[in-house]
Amino acid sequence: MLAAVLQVRAGSLQVMLWERAREPHARRWSLPGGGLGDEEDVEASIRRQLAEKVDVRQLSHVEQLAVFSNPERVPGPRRVVATAFLGLVPSHIDPVVPSDTGWHPVDALPATAFDHEAICRRARSRLTSKLSYTNLGFALAPPEFTISALRSLYSAALGYQVSATNLQRVLSRRGLLEPTGGTVQPGPSGGRPAALFRFVSGEMRVTDPFAVLRPPSTRSLSP
Repeated sequence: MLAAVLQVRAGSLQVMLWERAREPHARRWSLPGGGLGDEEDVEASIRRQLAEKVDVRQLSHVEQLAVFSNPERVPGPRRVVATAFLGLVPSHIDPVVPSDTGWHPVDALPATAFDHEAICRRARSRLTSKLSYTNLGFALAPPEFTISALRSLYSAALGYQVSATNLQRVLSRRGLLEPTGGTVQPGPSGGRPAALFRFVSGEMRVTDPFAVLRPPSTRSLSP
């Protein structure tokens, strides 16, 4: 099993990779993972492996991504089939990872092992798709946020700029956001205090099965 763990960091969507020390593909970057224990289900297994191997324990969401079964995906006499998972870490968490592990922008990956680049691309595609018709934005966001901050998270995940006004309109109409009653004081340039919001639910659910993401020219989510 492999895990594509994604997080918005420094304004871009990034994936956690570790540098392989042994052949095949020594010195290339790999997704963390391992084998399934005899007495655990797949989600418990991937959470355990991430905690043990790269010390990532605060995943906000985990789901099965796909099975990768190309007979030639791993060189050698034994065929290796991988079940890949998508994991998300909220933006306010900064996991302390081992020295051989780091975060890399999904749009600028280093040389990766095996088919791990394809898995990273699939993970991003799954995330961007679900941002349109579910409430999965909760898994990227901190517990409280301004609409401007949420827009930045969605823009980084989607790869293009999203309108803050349209984002708030769509998510509020779907009943996904609620005000906390708090505000953030304006910066040195002044202005009105920005209201703080939170997601109503921290569990993924489908909110609009017919929604699609508009192309960058419209800069908005569909109604």
